[in-house]
Amino acid sequence: MTDKKLQVVPLGGLGEFGMHMMAIRYGDDIIVIDAGMMFPEDDLLGVDIVTPDLTYLKDNRQHVRALLLTHGHEDHIGAVAFFLEEFDVPVYGTPFTLSLVERRLEEYDVDTPTVKPVKPKDIVKIGPFSVEFIHVTHSIVSCVAMAITTPLGVIIHTGDFKVDPTPIDNEMFDLHTLADYGKRGVLLLLSDSTNADRPGYSDSERAVRPRLEDVFNRAENRLFVSCFSSSIHRLQLILDLSRDFGRKVALIGRSMISVTEIAHRHGLLSIPDGVLIRPQDVAATKKSKVTVLISGTQGEPMSALSRVAVDSHKNISIHPGDTVVLSSRIIPGNEKTIFRMIDHLSKRGADVMYGSMNPPLHVSGHGSMEELRLVLNLVRPRYFVPVHGEYRQMAKHVRLASHLRGIGLEECFIMETGDVLEFDKRGARKAGRVTVGRVCIDSGAVGEVVGDMVIRDRRLISEDGIVLPILAINKSTGRIETSEIVSRGFALEGDADFMRTAREVVARTLEGSSAEEKGDPGVIKEKIRNDLKRFINRETQRRPLITPVILEI
Repeated sequence: MTDKKLQVVPLGGLGEFGMHMMAIRYGDDIIVIDAGMMFPEDDLLGVDIVTPDLTYLKDNRQHVRALLLTHGHEDHIGAVAFFLEEFDVPVYGTPFTLSLVERRLEEYDVDTPTVKPVKPKDIVKIGPFSVEFIHVTHSIVSCVAMAITTPLGVIIHTGDFKVDPTPIDNEMFDLHTLADYGKRGVLLLLSDSTNADRPGYSDSERAVRPRLEDVFNRAENRLFVSCFSSSIHRLQLILDLSRDFGRKVALIGRSMISVTEIAHRHGLLSIPDGVLIRPQDVAATKKSKVTVLISGTQGEPMSALSRVAVDSHKNISIHPGDTVVLSSRIIPGNEKTIFRMIDHLSKRGADVMYGSMNPPLHVSGHGSMEELRLVLNLVRPRYFVPVHGEYRQMAKHVRLASHLRGIGLEECFIMETGDVLEFDKRGARKAGRVTVGRVCIDSGAVGEVVGDMVIRDRRLISEDGIVLPILAINKSTGRIETSEIVSRGFALEGDADFMRTAREVVARTLEGSSAEEKGDPGVIKEKIRNDLKRFINRETQRRPLITPVILEI
């Protein structure tokens, strides 16, 4: 038995949805599983995406050996470009997943790394790790779990999954391989917890077909269907139904077009002959013979469906009597933008179908309680850590595993991002924390990071406005020639008496300053800022952003 320690270090994705990243370390070798992003919360003003803080990996740069990807959803691959800006290591994933990554790298103008395509049942050797890729079913194709054999035992990382008994492509979840590892002994199971608070089983992807068939039967005019562009099985179903009902299909939206092309190139999407038409040909095609597959299910402001909703798309318009189907779930936090978009569509006379129905318009890609319990029973790990969920889901998942205590399961750990789980020959324990956090990216470009100070200032401006004391200083004499206060978004900017008193505060600050202080712009700015801040806070209990401006004339 080796004396080296095995460490499992979540760098994102525990206690939150998105930003999935897990480091596994043995001695001087680290492999990283997934590099995901998440969309910003409302208080992160002007931020486009949020990625994990890579400080721990940067501090151990010489030990990072590879990046392994479970599947192609953005919350698992959205930060790959930012990761590869820092680390020149090979990237392992299924061909479809790697193609989605390469598409993102082109957008960010990042050089394509060394890619290592793998398929289920492949085994790769990376330093002391031996990794077998195991096919699982999810809402995107080409998903894998990983069985990572280390000198101290086997770690199984499920990635995102549900146990779909009737997948559209007939590629079954490889429960046999999981069971085989379970028989041989598994040190640690890391398992998806997203639906740990949902009883029963998640519906099969095939459960969507009856509802969509009914929609196609009833639609008298044009039919708009919006789903996640990565839901290849859903796209296949819509293409097949359009062919069966004699409809032509137009693909609208950059992500919808690019992902469809990638899936078709890999043989994962079959496009019936003669079914596709160009977006510019939709207007000339009979209304009852058109299906529009369009991106933008979450109401993103510049998405294709949002632009259609406000009639600003160059090729497509909504007409009274059209049917719009949102075949997707409402991601928490997006409710306001989605319902605003639905309102706009409804105002244009569309019949908008969304939300929970029976049969469903959308099914989850994550396993519910019984599927999670099935995986636990097959793997029977010595230690268990729920991942990919908020704390309440991970806590529920631990309770699901309680029946295994005494028959192999020694302990469960509810971890948070940054916790270190350490293994040696004596067992497992939490062993401190590493530096973690979130990195805010402003325009989606690699390297354009928004710091905490910028976010704080944006928040201040949005809540209490900005006040700009502007001084003109004669650079020859050092005298203050003029001073003025300009404000924007400040509640009392129209109050002449208040603004006159504020100018007097600035004047008194200048009068009480020495010639040396007036000659140092940095010092005089700070004095004005502090005095004006005290005055405004005392009078209004507001804290606007105060930024003095010194002009030399």
